This record gives sequence, C-alpha cells and structure tokens, in this order.
Amino acid sequence: MRLIVLIAMTGLAACADFPQLDDRIGEAARAADYPTLLPLDPLLAAAAANETAGQITPASVAAFDSRIATLRARAARMRGPVIDGATRRRMQRGVAIPAAIR
Repeated sequence: MRLIVLIAMTGLAACADFPQLDDRIGEAARAADYPTLLPLDPLLAAAAANETAGQITPASVAAFDSRIATLRARAARMRGPVIDGATRRRMQRGVAIPAAIR
C-alpha cells in the first residue's frame, strides 16, 4: 500500500511545472565574463600578515564585557511588569455589563 502511495506521489511530482529560471537572468549577467580565479598563496600571506586581527586582546575583552553588561541591563529592564498595578487592578475588576444587555 505504501509503495502505491509513493509511486503516485512521485508521478504527481513529475507533472509539476517549474518556473523558467533562465528568464530571471538579465542580459548583463549573461554577457558577463566568468570571475577571475586567484591563486591561494597571496590570500594566505595577507591573512598571515594580519594575524593579530581577530585575536582576543585585553581591549577586545573590555569592549565585549561592556557590551555584555549593556545587554544584561536591557534584559533586566525587560523582565519588569508589562502592566502597571493600577491597570492590572482595573482589569481584574472586569467589565461592567449594562443592565439593558443582560
């Protein structure tokens, strides 16, 4: 039974219309040259020259600690009550339904 359902589903999927992707490519993109491939050695040498970029330093730790403290303070402010006490008491009293509607 499962095999029949699988065959039916495959058959239905084969009948599906797919959008013409070639129509989405602009003329400028069709006429463009392929990108130039670059050798890997100069890129690795540049990365080795900038070795200190991305490393953890005392300055980066201080910057992250400051950002963490700011985000934690913001989160603490968001944990407070959303509805003030007076509004909450008014909501708990409920809605007074006029006698004409009852």
